[in-house]
Amino acid sequence: MRSGFIAVIGKANAGKSTLINVLVGEKISIVSPKPQTTRDAVLGILTREDYQLVFVDTPGIYKSSTYLTDVMMKTTETAAKGVDLIMFVHDGHAGVAEGDVALMKKYMSLGIPMIIAYTKTDIMPRENIPADVKKLYEAGIDCDVFPVSARRGTNIKKLVQALAERMPEGEKVIAEDIVSDRSEKFMLAEIMREKILLKFDKEVPHGIAVVINQFKLGDNGVYDVNLDIICEKPSHKAILIGKQGAAIKEVSSFARKDMEKFLGAKVFLTTYVKVKEDWRDRPGLVRDYGYEVKKD
Repeated sequence: MRSGFIAVIGKANAGKSTLINVLVGEKISIVSPKPQTTRDAVLGILTREDYQLVFVDTPGIYKSSTYLTDVMMKTTETAAKGVDLIMFVHDGHAGVAEGDVALMKKYMSLGIPMIIAYTKTDIMPRENIPADVKKLYEAGIDCDVFPVSARRGTNIKKLVQALAERMPEGEKVIAEDIVSDRSEKFMLAEIMREKILLKFDKEVPHGIAVVINQFKLGDNGVYDVNLDIICEKPSHKAILIGKQGAAIKEVSSFARKDMEKFLGAKVFLTTYVKVKEDWRDRPGLVRDYGYEVKKD
């Protein structure tokens, strides 16, 4: 039996969350086209008869501009320590730049074994793959590179096998029926935030938080979910609500369907949109919304 922890590191939008969802076989992390979708380290667990892989999904590496972003980057730095392996996820479609090599070397310098998951091979010319791998080796990146496509499942089995082989021998570290360490309330908030990011794309910036006020299973078997959507400006609130409430009704409907699928039961969802100006630069509010950096 082999088991261990794997920190999933990479630039924003490299495909980290999508890859973990495919590897684990469950929706653990939300996915949207926007950078900084993941704001906390989320565990996804893949358990098989002879191995257990515990993935720590982290916020994408991003240039800091707010207090919240500082917290996210500290979360990534913390997650990269004390694990058995680092899986650096690189967007192959974007090519290989000097900054990519520098980041890889930074995490290699921690002295923790590392492999590279070279993603999005389904949307790039195949001839670019060996050229990029050669470029990495010539730049001093001497760890193994696995070209994969999470969307098409290309080389996913090979990647899992490689990860399992690199885990230390030992018993399972987490009960085998668990696929994530996150609570149901956390996942419901993430589902809501994902639908907002997907629906509004460039219309509403990253200043969105979701706070669950009530999560209760009624005697009729229906979950009562009451939540606040926090934005930073009155203009963002107007966009989120839409004309005669059409936008918030639509996004809430999409979210409710995913919540029901996740919980396996009906959901009565109530949503409110509130403005907290510049909350991402207000440490007290960042903590209130669950994004405070954890202690080592």
